[in-house]
Amino acid sequence: MAHNPHAPQGPEGNYDPAGSTQMFRAFVDEGAPQGRQAATPAAAPAGPRVGLIVGVVAVIVILAAVAWLALG
Repeated sequence: MAHNPHAPQGPEGNYDPAGSTQMFRAFVDEGAPQGRQAATPAAAPAGPRVGLIVGVVAVIVILAAVAWLALG
């Protein structure tokens, strides 16, 4: 590839034609946590888990009712 001295240069002087490296670095620098934080909370709330269990039980009950009506 030919060297273009008039091409825009990145912070380290490496030309990135799509600008994806510079955009990624800006995203990472912008989202840097202030201080030390855990990636996940120590105790997750039980709300979503309870909803999932209720949903699975409801699906099982509905399937059992459909099977009972179809075979009965």
